[in-house]
Amino acid sequence: MPTSSHLFFLLYLFISLSFAIADGTQLIIVNNCKESIWPGILGTAGHPNPKDGGFHLYSGEQAVMDVPERWSGRIWGRRGCCFDETSKGSCQTGDCAGLLRCMGTGGLPPATVVEMTLGTPKSALHYYDVSLVDGFNLPVSMIPVGGGIGCGVAACEVDLNVCCPSTLVVKREGKVVGCKSACLATKAARYCCTGDFASPKSCKPTVFSHLFKAICPRAYSYAYDYSAGLKTCRAPRYVITFCPPK
Repeated sequence: MPTSSHLFFLLYLFISLSFAIADGTQLIIVNNCKESIWPGILGTAGHPNPKDGGFHLYSGEQAVMDVPERWSGRIWGRRGCCFDETSKGSCQTGDCAGLLRCMGTGGLPPATVVEMTLGTPKSALHYYDVSLVDGFNLPVSMIPVGGGIGCGVAACEVDLNVCCPSTLVVKREGKVVGCKSACLATKAARYCCTGDFASPKSCKPTVFSHLFKAICPRAYSYAYDYSAGLKTCRAPRYVITFCPPK
């Protein structure tokens, strides 16, 4: 649940950024972590990659970007990155082919992913979620601003790395930096919802998805976790916060 300071921050953004956005939606990306992160952005097929797909965000910094009507894509945070003067390098988690600007390349799991479809040809509604299907590396939330009643918060606000099962842990230099999904760790059909398990009836929550769901009830814990994971709204802007206040 957002704290009073977080709500004040959202109110400030709403007032200071209250100009109209023509034919699109505004995304405000905030780094509330104690370290730098490198957001990665990937538009789905046929959609642009804002900011060339990635950039650096210092601790306490925010970035504003406008996306066109009906934009669809995903945003994730990369951590522990190091890039040279040619913008090439690597990240401990969420890496996109060693590039600062992902330019159409997705992030390497495990990574906490914010997914969204901001309108479709048949509906003006926005659909969005925070997904742990590709594992976890950073807490993140997506909160609508000015959307009215019924607009939900998508989030995994707790650091799952602290309680990640040993079989799913990803370490770099002796430090836990990510938590794999059971699918990523085992490649098994029952965890990946593939093959004989490729339907909501046959793919059910597992002990691992139950664990993720108990800690992050407002996030997707496995592929068919529609009931609480998917949010619906129609707002002019959304705040995406890495390491959101608890």
